[in-house]
Amino acid sequence: MTDLSWVNEEIETLKNDGRYIPIRILESPQGSHVKIEGKEVLNMCSNNYLGLANNPEVKKAVIDAIGQYGMGAGAVRSIAGTMEIHNKLEEKVASFKHMESSLVYQGGLLANLGTIPVLVGKEDVIFSEELNHASIIDGMRLSSAKKYVYNHMSVEDLERKMKEHRKEGKRSLVVTDGVFSMDGDIAPVKEIQEVKDRYDTMFYVDDAHGEGVLGKNGRGIVDHFGLQGKVEVEMGTFSKALGSMGGFVAGSEKLIDLLKQRARPFLFSSALNPGDAAGVLKSIEIMERDDSLVKKLWDNANYLQKGFRDLGFKLTSTKTPITPVVIGDEKKTLELSSYLYRNEGVFASPIVFPTVAKGLARIRVMPSAIHSKEDLKKTLEAFEKGAKALKIH
Repeated sequence: MTDLSWVNEEIETLKNDGRYIPIRILESPQGSHVKIEGKEVLNMCSNNYLGLANNPEVKKAVIDAIGQYGMGAGAVRSIAGTMEIHNKLEEKVASFKHMESSLVYQGGLLANLGTIPVLVGKEDVIFSEELNHASIIDGMRLSSAKKYVYNHMSVEDLERKMKEHRKEGKRSLVVTDGVFSMDGDIAPVKEIQEVKDRYDTMFYVDDAHGEGVLGKNGRGIVDHFGLQGKVEVEMGTFSKALGSMGGFVAGSEKLIDLLKQRARPFLFSSALNPGDAAGVLKSIEIMERDDSLVKKLWDNANYLQKGFRDLGFKLTSTKTPITPVVIGDEKKTLELSSYLYRNEGVFASPIVFPTVAKGLARIRVMPSAIHSKEDLKKTLEAFEKGAKALKIH
């Protein structure tokens, strides 16, 4: 049998460098408080922005759908796996996003892996944001298109690269995260849209962290900037603010029709479970009904971020509820996360290299619409105690 001792060496290196992340196991539903190792802790690191992952209406919709459609789809969408509820969800997503049509995938990662290689190929060119998500990077690799990376948040650098390299590709695509998940800043989508039109380039926005957060009733970043009809492809996920599982792309009817013929996750992986689809449908209905959850999310985020800054903690230039508390040193970051969990009952996971650059390790705090002010006060007090105990600042 092949010697795999190198695996132990890799793990020890991670531990010695302060980059070995403990994985906590939840023993309860996702919520503002969760049960881990038999005790209740305050959950400050989930992407459950609006609290819909354990919402009673959403859960009932899932249960009802399983009763009607069963547990799984049983096949890929192109053979026998497209159920009525998938079409209903795609119609709802398109309507919600003010797009002609949409396609549902089994996850956000698969949405990027499946869509980008259909849009561009080896004869084409991609202009990619420096801090784009790993799934975008993998989608670009699968496309075999020539790639140029432009500086983070720099429309000027994007235009320079487009001016120099656009003619190298038959088709051209600019792709960016809408909200950057590690820093919380928002891409200059309006300015990018203006530039890309001058260079006959398609525009692809990954809005995984904008869904349920930005725009009217949480419609996302394209709605936030009033750019409906001016962005060719909007991608998003159902696993964050919408509380379920899956992903989607929205665009023109013809483009979605092409994706159904060529996108590999659509053609070669079983369809999204009907219960998940029903949960997303209900979540969107709740968001359409009123914007109270989105408003509560932002109220909590503003309160928490002001509190951290008042205490002297360093945050990124976040413009969203994502609240990265930058510690810097990897080992100190892991120590603080452990202190918060063991001593204060606050669950807040560390983020270290390679997820972020070396020397920029952080604890990404994620407020939600279901956190109380008491929860947020406890979080701030716990961080203050931990920083003093560990002599962080």
